[in-house]
Amino acid sequence: MDRPFIHPTSDVLSSSIGFETKIWQFCVVLGEAVIGNNCNVCSHCFIENDVVIGDDVTIKCGVQLWDGVTLESGVFVGPNASFTNDRMPKSKQFLETFERIIVREGASIGANATILPGVTIGRHAMVGAGAVVTRPVSDYAIVAGNPATIIGYTNTNAKYNAAPLNEKLISVDGFESIVPGVTLRQMKVAADLRGKLSVGEFGADVPFHPKRYFIVYDVPSRETRGEHAHKKCHQFLICVKGKCVAVADDGTSRQEFLLDSNSKGLYMPPMVWGTQYRYSSDAVLLVYASDVYDPDDYIRDYAEFLEALDI
Repeated sequence: MDRPFIHPTSDVLSSSIGFETKIWQFCVVLGEAVIGNNCNVCSHCFIENDVVIGDDVTIKCGVQLWDGVTLESGVFVGPNASFTNDRMPKSKQFLETFERIIVREGASIGANATILPGVTIGRHAMVGAGAVVTRPVSDYAIVAGNPATIIGYTNTNAKYNAAPLNEKLISVDGFESIVPGVTLRQMKVAADLRGKLSVGEFGADVPFHPKRYFIVYDVPSRETRGEHAHKKCHQFLICVKGKCVAVADDGTSRQEFLLDSNSKGLYMPPMVWGTQYRYSSDAVLLVYASDVYDPDDYIRDYAEFLEALDI
């Protein structure tokens, strides 16, 4: 294996630089920093002491990594992205400890994005160029804006260069879901001069007999709901007013579903990670659940979810 390449114009004090890593012109790396194998640190970067960088990381020009930053393997950091480690900085006043910024495996951060202290960016997430990330980003989420909000998820069927609620999402009945067990069902509708009626039968249209329901409404459009799985509980989602997008994830496949009709229901079996987001301002989401509330039935950490699936 090749030894690291360090350009002669750079000042690299650390001896913890992995094989085949390249550090280009005019970089500064302090003595306690740790950089893994096969990384590429482009010109004019600064890396402070309490920084840990995994293998196969790319850091483009003009990035400063201050104390408290961890970049796991496979991370991409775009040019001039900023990592902050003090929420209320003052000249000549120094914190004893720093809120750690953690960028998980395979995540990507766009040019000129700003990451605030204490934020964790999830595995394979994507931060858009110029985004200001003020709170944690979940695994696979795509965030953009100031403050950054979720606009999509990586590795799903959705496209993100169209309208706020993209009609190309799965929105019709009779398709084969790529997430086993998840189905989008068209409920019966009766219509006449007096109006319309949407109806479904428990045990048939809704494939279980519910013991609980809850209604989600008045959700700011920037908020995300769900982000958990159930060990045993089945759920059936109907957006009775407005629109929202539901994501189903079995740890291997992910798919998005547009819920935009009170005659359309999404069945979510146990051990499927569910997320709902991109709510319209008038959205009302009705959820039937097969069991009463049990906090022990929830899996709220995605890594724990994958471990339970043995993935």
